[in-house]
Amino acid sequence: MKVQDKVIVVTGAGSGIGRALVLALLDQGARVAAVDVSQSGLQETLAQAGAAKERVSTHVLDLSDKAKVEALPAQVIAAHGAADGIINNAGIIQPFVPFNDLDYKDIERVLQVNLYSQIYMVKSFLPELLKRPEAHIVNVSSMGGFFPFPGQTLYGATKAAVKLLTEGLYAELLETQVGVTVIFPGAIATDIAKNSGVRMAGADSAESSGMSMTSAASAAQQIIAAMEKNKFQAFVGNDSKMMNLFYRLNPGAATRFIQKQMKKLLQ
Repeated sequence: MKVQDKVIVVTGAGSGIGRALVLALLDQGARVAAVDVSQSGLQETLAQAGAAKERVSTHVLDLSDKAKVEALPAQVIAAHGAADGIINNAGIIQPFVPFNDLDYKDIERVLQVNLYSQIYMVKSFLPELLKRPEAHIVNVSSMGGFFPFPGQTLYGATKAAVKLLTEGLYAELLETQVGVTVIFPGAIATDIAKNSGVRMAGADSAESSGMSMTSAASAAQQIIAAMEKNKFQAFVGNDSKMMNLFYRLNPGAATRFIQKQMKKLLQ
C-alpha cells in the first residue's frame, strides 16, 4: 500500500522513531494522526512538520487505557475522513535489572505499553481497516523480540508476543485487503531509556552509549518502505540483521555472546 494520500495513525509520535515516521509520511504525501502520551512531544513534532502540519491531527492518549484507544478510530475519522493504516510504534524498555529484581509495577507497565496497547489498537482499528480498498497494519517489535537480552527479559517477552501477534494477524488476513508487517529494529538513536524512565549506566543516550546505532530517520524510512512493499518481516539496522542470522545459525552461542556484552550494564 502506497502511503501517498492515505491516512496513517502513528503511535509514539512525540519523539524518536514515531516523530521521524510522522515527518517521513508527510514528506511522502500522507495524512497522519499522531498519537502520544506527551502533549509537548506532539507539539514539537508539529513544529518540525512546518507547513505540512495541516495534514496532521494530534491525539494525546495513554495507550494503556483501553476505553480511550477504542474511541480513537472515531476521532481519526472525524479529523481525516478515514483510517488506512496504523503503525504501532510506541514502546518502552524495562529497568535494566535481572528479572528476579524487577518490580511488579514495572512488569505491568511494560506489558501495558508494549503489548496491550498494540492489542487495543489492532482490535479498535481493524474493523475500519477492513472497510478500506486497501489498508495496512505495522507492529513494531524489536531485535529483543527474537533474541534474548539479559536485563531486558520482560521487555523481550512483550516484543516476542508482538512478533507472534503480528504474524498470526498476517496469516488471518492473507485473503483480505489488509496487509500486515512486523518490524524488528536494532539499536536506534532515540531517547527510549529517558522516555521509559530508565537509567542505564553510561548509556543514557546514543552519544554516550558507544554503540553503532541506526538513526531514527533511517529507521522510519525503512519501516515505511516495508509497509509499502507489504513485507512480512523487516529487520531495521545491520545489528538486527546480523543477530537474526547469528541466532538462527547457533542460538546458544549467540545468547552466550550477548550475555558477555551486557554484563557491564547489569553490574
